[in-house]
Amino acid sequence: MTETLHQFCERSLDQIRENDLHRTLRLIESPQSAVIRINGKEYKNFSSNDYLGLANHPELKDRAVHAAHSGGVGAGASPLISGYHESLEKLQLELARLKGTESALVFNSGYSTSIGTITSLFGSQDILIIDKLCHASLIDGARNSGAKLRVFRHNDLLDLEKKLQWARSIGNQDPNDTVRHIGVIAESIYSMDGDSSPLSQMVDLKNSYGAWLLIDEAHSTGLFGEDGRGYIQSLGLSDEVEIQMGTLGKALGCSGGFIAGSNRLIDFLVNSARSFIFSTAPSPIVCSAATAAVQIIQSNEGKMLRKNLGENIDTFYKSIPEKWKQKSESMEPGLHLHEGVMSPILPWWVGTPEKAIQLSNLLMDHGFFVPAIRFPTVPKNTSRLRITISASHATDTVQDLAGTLIQCHEKLKRES
Repeated sequence: MTETLHQFCERSLDQIRENDLHRTLRLIESPQSAVIRINGKEYKNFSSNDYLGLANHPELKDRAVHAAHSGGVGAGASPLISGYHESLEKLQLELARLKGTESALVFNSGYSTSIGTITSLFGSQDILIIDKLCHASLIDGARNSGAKLRVFRHNDLLDLEKKLQWARSIGNQDPNDTVRHIGVIAESIYSMDGDSSPLSQMVDLKNSYGAWLLIDEAHSTGLFGEDGRGYIQSLGLSDEVEIQMGTLGKALGCSGGFIAGSNRLIDFLVNSARSFIFSTAPSPIVCSAATAAVQIIQSNEGKMLRKNLGENIDTFYKSIPEKWKQKSESMEPGLHLHEGVMSPILPWWVGTPEKAIQLSNLLMDHGFFVPAIRFPTVPKNTSRLRITISASHATDTVQDLAGTLIQCHEKLKRES
């Protein structure tokens, strides 16, 4: 008998539920901030990517209101038709200045940025080498490009070089073959582990093998480098990374994504990135608010926000007993951190999806909102709470989270 759509969905959902992987949408009844309201109850929010607390910043809201009055609500068309408005142009100029590049191009989301950029630059004759822990949008972009795809072990430079050697050997086999491009894709700060890439060594490798390098700065723009320009800039590598990607929806507190690079790169993407060409341009409201955010992160206020964020991260780390701090390669529960930079992303490993959900629910009972992260967002058997710290958190709130987390996890261990 032919399966109906309803039957297929129900059967699939039953399997998802059996594996403790079912997700539901939670309605947030308040602005994004350090405290949010769900079902009429307030929770201390440690789940957001709003690292600097800009999502509800007065200046961003004022710019948004002014933009609505002066520029309207919607762009009306794609940028190549009639949707390229003044606030979008100003945002792109500000982003290029921030990143130290000739140009920048804004997309409606980070996902569409990945898809449009990667599929434009790489095709079936090319080879893409991507870090195992890259974001799903980068993986989907690489798959959709049709390029030969190879995955290197996370931050493993030896494995990366081995695959670069293979890629270069393939490209040299037939001198009459179509020119092959080799691309390396990684993130500067990884979204689920909070660790950093060995970018300096990666630049050396891509130069040695003639590859192009795409680095996603989604979780680093606004937080690292001079005036929050990003992790790439903090290492002095702005001129060495051909394709700098970023988002507007994390430390900048808005929504959208962007590519920063040379004039020729941006001109090429304008003419080839389907997710840019066939999408209505971002709203003047969002563009104006994002421009304000870019300006704030480069101001004295931005410096103070980064200082507050750093102090909050340090407070949380010091509030966790040593026995709960695990090495990166460990599979034991607790706080898993890598050597290198300390980011606002602090993964608290639990293990199974069921236990991660239980620990998250215990924290909610105590007024803390830290959702469980499970497969396929993270690898199997690494279910965790993804704790994210913000500059807007009070010091005592951060300390309370650490103490309550230990208390709840010990209770969970006793009852299991």
